[in-house]
Amino acid sequence: MKNEIEKIEQEAIADTSACKSIEELKEVEIKFLGRKGLLPMLLRKIPELSSEDKKTVGQMGNVLRKNLEEKIANRYFELEDQQEENEFFDITIPAKPLEKGHHHPISMMICHIEEVFSRLGFTSISGAEIDDDWHNFSALNVPKDHPAREMQDTFWVKNIDDHVLRTQTSNMQIHYMEANKPPIRIIAPGKTFRKDSDATHSPMFHQFEGLMVDKNVSLANLKWVLKTALSEILEKEVELRFRLSFFPFTEPSLEVDASCVQCAGKNPNCKVCKGTGFLEIAGAGMVHPNVLRNAGLDPEKWNGFAFGCGIERILMVKYQIDDLRLFYENDLRFLEQF
Repeated sequence: MKNEIEKIEQEAIADTSACKSIEELKEVEIKFLGRKGLLPMLLRKIPELSSEDKKTVGQMGNVLRKNLEEKIANRYFELEDQQEENEFFDITIPAKPLEKGHHHPISMMICHIEEVFSRLGFTSISGAEIDDDWHNFSALNVPKDHPAREMQDTFWVKNIDDHVLRTQTSNMQIHYMEANKPPIRIIAPGKTFRKDSDATHSPMFHQFEGLMVDKNVSLANLKWVLKTALSEILEKEVELRFRLSFFPFTEPSLEVDASCVQCAGKNPNCKVCKGTGFLEIAGAGMVHPNVLRNAGLDPEKWNGFAFGCGIERILMVKYQIDDLRLFYENDLRFLEQF
């Protein structure tokens, strides 16, 4: 077997040196070192040898394997260098034009929303995406037994007690009211997290929360602000529908819908509006007195309204997009349209 190893060594070194291309070298590597190559197949016969020969032949085989791997690797580098030297490169060819990118449509919409609300006297704020139970739930009048606190609805943070990925940007209401005195006019755009995923929902989505706290604020103020802002954001006179609803942090509470841009209410099987003719884009209402108290404000002196809008939903309405998931697939054919 020693003679066979020496023969393989001589043949492998000769074949490696004779290779004129990377393709030929790959064939040599497979022939001698592949899973069914000459050397591995030979070394599999070692158990049949005597104890003394096993040690000697085993050492010779391992040394040869290492040497061949090194020689083949060096030959690869040599052939690659030769290939580069032989390649013709015309330095007079003009460079390819650089493609300019732009902001993601969601980022563009956030900037547009901030601009529109700034003209209405609202300040844009941002804050933590991981927040404690108090600011995300308790201070917003969400009781301990509310379904939103369950694991199937909320992403709780492991190894950090009572902390969640915020389920809405409403947590910024409390943070801001704790640190600032009325009158207050703010919006809070940012990421939110809930365990939803379909054509109109995503586990991570964007929302902007609006809050106005002053004296003698009414639902009329809320409807005017939403009507004015959304008409500017959507760049057309928008048809809104207000429905009574329930949210723990507002009383009374409203659902705000915009007419469906996909089917205009004519398709009972529409996957966007579910055949209702309208797409829900916001939840709103008058700030609950308990929320004002939890933030340190006297509800006998101050009142206000709040609303939360899905930014992807607004984009869907504005550009007649029927599937929210398109915003996250990173398909340039889609993103370059904005």
